Amino acid sequence: MKHFFNRRETIVTEALDGLLLTSSAGRLARLDTFPDIKVILRADWDKSKVAIISGGGAGHEPSHAGFVGRGMLTAAVSGEIFASPSVDAVLTAIRAVTGPKGALLIVKNYTGDRLNFGLAAEKARAEGFDVEMVIVADDIAIPEINQPRGVAGTLFVHKIAGYYAETGADLETVARQAAAAARDIVSLGMSLSTCSVPGQAHEDRLGENEGELGLGIHGEPGVERIALMPITDLIATMTERLAGKLDHSQDYALLINNLGAVPPLEMGVIANAVLSSALAHRVRLIVGPAPMMTALNMNGFSLSLIRLDADRETALNAVVTPHAWPPATERHTIEIVAAPEKTRARSVTSPASDDTGNRRLLTALCEHLVSLEDELNRLDGRVGDGDTGSTVAAGARSILSRMDTLPLKDPAATMGAIGETLSTSMGGSSGVLLSIFFTAASKAMSENPNIAAALLAGLERMTFYGGAGVGDRTMVDALAPALAALTSGGVAAAAKAATEGAESTKTMRKAKAGRASYVGERDLEGVPDPGAVAVAGVFEAVVALA
Repeated sequence: MKHFFNRRETIVTEALDGLLLTSSAGRLARLDTFPDIKVILRADWDKSKVAIISGGGAGHEPSHAGFVGRGMLTAAVSGEIFASPSVDAVLTAIRAVTGPKGALLIVKNYTGDRLNFGLAAEKARAEGFDVEMVIVADDIAIPEINQPRGVAGTLFVHKIAGYYAETGADLETVARQAAAAARDIVSLGMSLSTCSVPGQAHEDRLGENEGELGLGIHGEPGVERIALMPITDLIATMTERLAGKLDHSQDYALLINNLGAVPPLEMGVIANAVLSSALAHRVRLIVGPAPMMTALNMNGFSLSLIRLDADRETALNAVVTPHAWPPATERHTIEIVAAPEKTRARSVTSPASDDTGNRRLLTALCEHLVSLEDELNRLDGRVGDGDTGSTVAAGARSILSRMDTLPLKDPAATMGAIGETLSTSMGGSSGVLLSIFFTAASKAMSENPNIAAALLAGLERMTFYGGAGVGDRTMVDALAPALAALTSGGVAAAAKAATEGAESTKTMRKAKAGRASYVGERDLEGVPDPGAVAVAGVFEAVVALA
């Protein structure tokens, strides 16, 4: 897989410096031990409170350095990608930030982290520092395992420990609250791919239609592979297993974590599914969805729950400076506001007596556009974003579904109704442009019953607002010559002109409007504009029906 980096040997230090350079001045700093010892710490730290230290291998960004700041971590120690930091690195961090009130180490339950942080803690105690350590083992993926992994639920412990330290609590209190929190967290993750480490060959162990449940944050295999299914079903499986570990008399906070590569759109779908599941009534606070404890570019997510009480709720709601921690949100219902009533200059939705000929024509045109969906998407996939066919078909289907409400006996009113329908159902710029076209044509025809003149008036308004003209490689290249021919030569001449116009776009090596304007000449050559092809298809269907 492809990655953005210079050299594998410097990727971690360069990423940490990138974090420092993009954080507010005076908020974060690093020790001068780079690159061998990588410690990010609060620049404003005065050692007057308990220090909270965490860390681990890189590759989990924004963890751990992204959570350094007032109210959360005092320092983060980073190893190389997925490699625990050394004992010396952890000990250096302890020495750098620990004052009279001591330090708490928060460690995920992996052997390397436990050993390196543990030995550093012992050495620090021998030097006279007051140090405690809390181990987080929140992963429930593997039943009856003696040493569950520490995963994204660790962030709850960072937040709660950081809150108590910020209030001035002593080390015993901070450690006790952190340990209690760690015991009350459960987490479970799933992914549709393994992660890819920069500079290493990548081979995905999952099949095309497989997902993996319970995999770790270093890409280690999950407890089982599962067939790809709708997210509601996947969430049902996950929440059922999580629910088995909960006290159902208690409320919980939910952390929805992006493991690295899930698009925000899909994370929203995941959040909706979780908060619509059988588990939702137990959730009072929500953190995320956001990338917080990632696994490089893993296409997966995890869910973490912590039992709430009044103190923990206060701690989780407390404001902190690290931007990587999204503020907690109380679970709530969706607020719905009534849309204002539409005002119309003239009624276009009340059906008049039906006109069989107009119904037959309009139905045939819409059905033909629906039949072109895949071909138009294929063409648009080469010169745009691949959705022209779906957009056009959506508009056509919407008109078909409203056929019984259209005033088909009145062509001017019918065009107005089509314009209104397309403005809400078609989407994208094409929907707006065609809505303008039919709305303007409707007005023109209500004043002059000449349909060719009315359509030309619609074209004039569409090109005025849209900005495209003949030669710009858009639907106008087919529509303009077709309407000109319709005025003087009839439907057959219009269809021929539309087809020739669409064909002419194949040789246009530069688009001046639409998504294709971002595409290079080599990719455009020989491919007709899909909007122009759709227009030609409409006129061909009219001729076929005649």
